[in-house]
Amino acid sequence: MFAAVGVRGHPHPRCACYISPEFTQQALDALRQPLESGSVLIARANHHVTYPARILLAAAMNPCRCGGGPGAGFCRRGPRCATEYQARLSGPLLDRIDIQLDVPPVTAADLALPPPVEGTAEAAARVMRARAAQSARGAGLNAVLSLDALERVAKPDAPGAALLSKAAETLSLSARAYHRTLKVARSIADLDGAEALRRIHIAEALSLKRQWAGAEQGGFAKVS
Repeated sequence: MFAAVGVRGHPHPRCACYISPEFTQQALDALRQPLESGSVLIARANHHVTYPARILLAAAMNPCRCGGGPGAGFCRRGPRCATEYQARLSGPLLDRIDIQLDVPPVTAADLALPPPVEGTAEAAARVMRARAAQSARGAGLNAVLSLDALERVAKPDAPGAALLSKAAETLSLSARAYHRTLKVARSIADLDGAEALRRIHIAEALSLKRQWAGAEQGGFAKVS
């Protein structure tokens, strides 16, 4: 399954939905402007009304129309089915989703593993510490930083800057993707409790952009 999360940064409003390629591309692309501007415009013949829409978006979709994936549920139509299905999500829409992950099916071996060291309560506490660190900087949460503030609080070290510069060139990152990668990397550093933004944080942020991740993972087709 392909899961995507867009970190919008508002402390209260949030939204979880199923973004399915079964919807028309026009309907899906209607999400682009609200995700970018944090507002939605409803236009009718005699009236135009703007509503706030700064949300945290969590969305999920199957890898192909058949719902298949690795293992017993593997799609018998082959990789082309997943490629065509996922291509219904436009590049500009995906560009506005900050974190994109392939989530493989849970196997019997996974179920037999011991529970993780960090549970839900511990993870929640770590998130709250990261949010507190962001608020203490006085520039707002990472997701809503202005470009000037981003340059101040998310300046990577020399190896990190070199990696991001190379990725921007080789992976053809848009300006939006470049800045959002910095914001995600800064959040990763905050979750680590790190003051400095290092190469390891940049590398992890880049790996969370699925269509730029390079090699196909888990038998799923790459979205280009």
